[in-house]
Amino acid sequence: MISGGGPGIMEAANKGAYFGKSPSVGLNIQLPHEQSGNPYQDISQTFQHFFARKVMFVKFAAAYVVMPGGFGTLDELSEALTLVQTGKIPRIPIVLVGSKFWTGLLDWFKTTLVDEGMIAPEDLDLMQIIDEPDQVVDAIFSHYEKRGFMPSLAEREIQLNL
Repeated sequence: MISGGGPGIMEAANKGAYFGKSPSVGLNIQLPHEQSGNPYQDISQTFQHFFARKVMFVKFAAAYVVMPGGFGTLDELSEALTLVQTGKIPRIPIVLVGSKFWTGLLDWFKTTLVDEGMIAPEDLDLMQIIDEPDQVVDAIFSHYEKRGFMPSLAEREIQLNL
């Protein structure tokens, strides 16, 4: 499991993996004030630049579970959506957790980006809003049960060239 390595929800995710069955990876960023790494990281990597950190987030991601957040969260979400939309990474589940937080943004996508022809209506299908933790897990497993758990040869090639 990979998180941004910071406090709050990132720490909770790392802690769950750290004490569970998954390696806990924190991709930390050097900031002048704000984030410090949490102690629940089996692997901790600190980045000076956001662009390199974002590459690491998406290179081996099997799913993107996006919690409410600020500009950094929106930047990372936009990056993942763009890479899937353009075929630069394989289609992965992109789950936005919390309908109260995300519905306004998706409404704006529909009424502005789609209506202005900036994105296609089917691009909205690249993500889904879910409120319940069990449903997040179900959505991820459902995606891979339909398409298979192993990447195709073409997807492995895409991954190598990212």
